[in-house]
Amino acid sequence: MASRHVTRVAPPSSRLSRRVLFIFSLSLCFTYLCYSLLYCAHPVMQRPLGFAEDRACYLLQLGPPKKLMHKSQYCGDSEQPGHGQDRDRDRDRDQGAPLRASPPAHRPVTRGAPAPPPRPQDRGANGTSRLGNKRLPRAIIVGVKKGGTRAVLEFIRVHPDVRALGTEPHFFDRHHDKGLDWYRSLMPKTLDGQLTMEKTPSYFVTREAPKRIFSMAKGTKLVVVVRNPVTRAISDYTQTLSKKPEIPTFEVLAFKNRTLGLIDASWSAIRIGIYALHLENWLQFFPLSQIHFVSGERLIIDPAGEMGKVQDFLSLKRIVTNKHFYFNKTKGFPCLKKPESSLPRCLGKSKGRTHVQIDSDVIEQLKEFYRPYNIKFYQMVGQDFRWD
Repeated sequence: MASRHVTRVAPPSSRLSRRVLFIFSLSLCFTYLCYSLLYCAHPVMQRPLGFAEDRACYLLQLGPPKKLMHKSQYCGDSEQPGHGQDRDRDRDRDQGAPLRASPPAHRPVTRGAPAPPPRPQDRGANGTSRLGNKRLPRAIIVGVKKGGTRAVLEFIRVHPDVRALGTEPHFFDRHHDKGLDWYRSLMPKTLDGQLTMEKTPSYFVTREAPKRIFSMAKGTKLVVVVRNPVTRAISDYTQTLSKKPEIPTFEVLAFKNRTLGLIDASWSAIRIGIYALHLENWLQFFPLSQIHFVSGERLIIDPAGEMGKVQDFLSLKRIVTNKHFYFNKTKGFPCLKKPESSLPRCLGKSKGRTHVQIDSDVIEQLKEFYRPYNIKFYQMVGQDFRWD
């Protein structure tokens, strides 16, 4: 009996399913191949797209060439920390350039916010970064105590071309034996064109200070802030009393014999105010053209005017002006403020404290004592401060 071969024909639905499965598999392989090529070729794909901004940057970078020209404004730095430096270092080595050091490991890297390039004034002659050098001061506020020296220092520090030491170094009266290198090490760093300054009010009454400053630099400019010597003495005593409440009264310290009206000029609070006596010592080494006198009274009434004269004396552009000051009625003196802000920045609590009450007859006796010295001082400096 002849055998009969039977050919089974698959239903149409089965053939269609296999065809769809084949096409889907082929598409999946093609997609995987494209993704692999993109991963190897594109730098952005060399790190996981774990953040939404990464995926957005990737899409932007795959966009038209015109968008790629402005990629940085959307994506920032698209490299992992260190990857860009490694490629730059490899390129420099290939071109024969010296290798650049990698940044410290502890330096934080902000995603999407690359550090700004160094400013031209922060670059040295060899192209390396430089924040300035420590230099000896070319101008010093040498006096006087309780005259307004702190206010002058804080006001002039607003000027961008001035860098000033905030504390009093007392180099020319207490620490001169430590040498100029030690003194220089205390100064702030300055760039070319900036002026280094410091203030130590006790220099004005230190006999050795003028010669020592002259030996350092004979061209040093000197600023002296003077104030009515009677008011200055009372302010000096008030400050001392706040630290030593047990000291005798002002009247006891100011007089050798109050009945006879004999003033004790050996007491420092009184002696500092004999400005003519101390100025004679300075004029042995420095001409008047290198000494500028600031009126402590006018500094309170017109701080911008007095600071304008200080800036002229220091050969600085008048940048510190009226817009930098705000008068504090509570403290009784001007405070600093930024031009774009209305919030003042006043001096410390020790400034503007209420003076102790002194008998009017004591004040009159002090005025009589200082009058001849004041007149001589006016003649020496060619300026009448009107303290009488």
